Amino acid sequence: MNRVALILASFVVLVPVRAQYQYPFQNPAAPVESRIDNVLSLMTLEEKIAVLGTRGIRVPRLGIKGTVIGEAISGVVLGGGMDEVMADAMADPQAAMKAMQSFGFDMADMDMSAMSAKPVATTQFPEGVGLARTWDPALVRQAGAVIGSEARYIYENGKTARSALILLTPNADLARDPRWGRTQESYGEDPFFNGTIAVALIKGLQGDDPKYWQAASLLKHFLANSNEAGRYGSSSNFDMRLFREYYSVPFRMGFVEGGARSYMTSYNAWNKVPMTSNPIIRNITMKEWGVDGVICTDAGAFGFQVSKHKFYPNRTEAAAATIKAGISLFLDGYRKDVKAALDQKLLTEADIDADLRASFRTAARLGLLDASSPFGNLKGAPDPVNSAKHNALARQVSLESVVLLKNADNFLPLNREAIKSIAVIGPRAGAVLLEGYSGLPPYTVSPLDGIKKKVGAGVVVNYAADNKDDAAVKAAKASDVAVVVVGNHPLCGAYKGLLMGFVKDDAECPTPGEAMENHDRKSIDLDQESLIQQVYKANPKTVVVLVSGFPYAINWTQQNVPAVIHTSHSGQEEGTAIADVLFGDYNPAGRLVQTWPKSIDQLPPMMDYDIRHGRTYMYFKGEPLYPFGYGLSYTTFKYSKLRTSAPGLKRDGQITVSLNVTNTGARDGDEVVQLYVKHLGSKVDRPGKELRGFQRVHLARGETKTVEIPLKAQTLAYWSEAKGGFEVEEEPIGIMAGSSSADVKLQRTIKVTQ
Repeated sequence: MNRVALILASFVVLVPVRAQYQYPFQNPAAPVESRIDNVLSLMTLEEKIAVLGTRGIRVPRLGIKGTVIGEAISGVVLGGGMDEVMADAMADPQAAMKAMQSFGFDMADMDMSAMSAKPVATTQFPEGVGLARTWDPALVRQAGAVIGSEARYIYENGKTARSALILLTPNADLARDPRWGRTQESYGEDPFFNGTIAVALIKGLQGDDPKYWQAASLLKHFLANSNEAGRYGSSSNFDMRLFREYYSVPFRMGFVEGGARSYMTSYNAWNKVPMTSNPIIRNITMKEWGVDGVICTDAGAFGFQVSKHKFYPNRTEAAAATIKAGISLFLDGYRKDVKAALDQKLLTEADIDADLRASFRTAARLGLLDASSPFGNLKGAPDPVNSAKHNALARQVSLESVVLLKNADNFLPLNREAIKSIAVIGPRAGAVLLEGYSGLPPYTVSPLDGIKKKVGAGVVVNYAADNKDDAAVKAAKASDVAVVVVGNHPLCGAYKGLLMGFVKDDAECPTPGEAMENHDRKSIDLDQESLIQQVYKANPKTVVVLVSGFPYAINWTQQNVPAVIHTSHSGQEEGTAIADVLFGDYNPAGRLVQTWPKSIDQLPPMMDYDIRHGRTYMYFKGEPLYPFGYGLSYTTFKYSKLRTSAPGLKRDGQITVSLNVTNTGARDGDEVVQLYVKHLGSKVDRPGKELRGFQRVHLARGETKTVEIPLKAQTLAYWSEAKGGFEVEEEPIGIMAGSSSADVKLQRTIKVTQ
């Protein structure tokens, strides 16, 4: 999603809902489709065209207050990381205007009334990849519930004109390549895993009420959108098997299992057909997966079908094709083009009505067509933002997302009683950095703050942001232990080229190992490893804390530094979690959600979307630095007694895979049990192994628990292009249980039978 375009285009003046029942559509007891019939019958054509745009699903004349769409990858965005983007835009209004016009926006059609709205704080969790590294769907569901409840509270109480109830989350894209500039928003590289985490977030965000959603989840970006360079006109090319078995899986799971009904199409084409008007919108997402809510373009994507993809000869024909494909919300200029399509008989009012039904279904599920809000009890209720409950959950998510990458000779946890001085060094130590789609947190705890609070006034803390004037080396030499906090800047540092990146496709972040939206990484090396080397030489008792949204090829650090932990940006409790892990008040159990290469040479070309050529743990060639699912603990675990609830698995059935896990170490801790399968008799090409279940389990020292993971035969199916459907084969299947994709503890073979 284009940040500047969305910010400038999505604000709305909220019109109060009329208190008295006036129209049949306001009756919540009436069937939804009949209510929508009534709404459409009352609207003028001009009003219908207006609802297709960024001002939102609102009809002021009929008292439909409606809502715009808003961001919520790690928390509701009503200020925060986007404020920096806005500062860039406002610093150069001419460039901002040029950028908007390049995306096809008609500036006269935009409502700027909320531009001066004061930012509103909301609970901020780690960026998307950090949420995923918890490997804890139940916790992610709780985080989703917080995001949805805060969006609804802010909306009902009119805290800001920016408020939105249709939230652009989760990012269900698969991070097939660590160079992708939006890796930090994604849940990782595995389709089953990403889908499981997406389902959890969606269920939490939308809520448990059988009739009303507290907020609506709108997944992005459908489909196969994982290159930034040239993204406005690029094509992601791969076969239907990869579509069905890999790229579409998290979206399908989000719709079918999670209950989401809306999504954003991506900028790119699939096999040369732009996703903005691709026939699979109707043929697969609607007809097969039950999508019947808002489907929106990405910002400017409608026009790019003409200017970048060269798929349509003009915007008029593109407008007709886009609406007929099923798009019900445009995030760029569209009015004159839709009107021209109507005038030329390329579109009918009935075509527009068909798409608007999706928007009003979403509005009905949010309670926005009712005469009075079903969430009226929230008006005047205590504000949940910055509450003890929400802050505690933010802390728990940050704790569970910390990954211990190395701990030679049990260097960690640090002994507070034995430390009289500690150096805290590095460019990521002094602040919590907000990603572009992060909101404004009520407070932040930086790594430096967290460590200072943890050690107390009796321990000297020597801080150096860098090694200018030998500051880092001096701090390290003067301390018992050194903690070096390094990692990427989620907005590419003090880079003012973001806005220009929307105008110039070839604009780049100044540091090749950093990236963000519109910019892919040119390197996976960490330039700050030189700082780590200098500190380590000055004091071998060094811990590295890598705060990043991307994998890095930190080969020297892994080989030399005794301890390395990894966490993500944007969580308000980032520093608390780091300090708790460093000093042993929390035993880390986060796991990686991507394969970390040792070298960029291990990666296929960026635009090769056929993952069989060496992408992800399923097809990776060579030895990675860290495998998918990897993460250490301060304790040890033993696996035993792998068994299944039946000797075989019927092609239409399900079994339970069970095993015992024992904490054999001296500390309480969590283990993440991962279940992989391998096809031993398939008649088609299959991955080396595939994740098919996982469970995070807490074990006191000495405790044994039985872990049970369901395995459905349907998850073993492959897509048969000849039959046009999934097929479960009769074959032997290898079942593997372990602590990562590369650390299998137990395995056995079962037979899939008729």
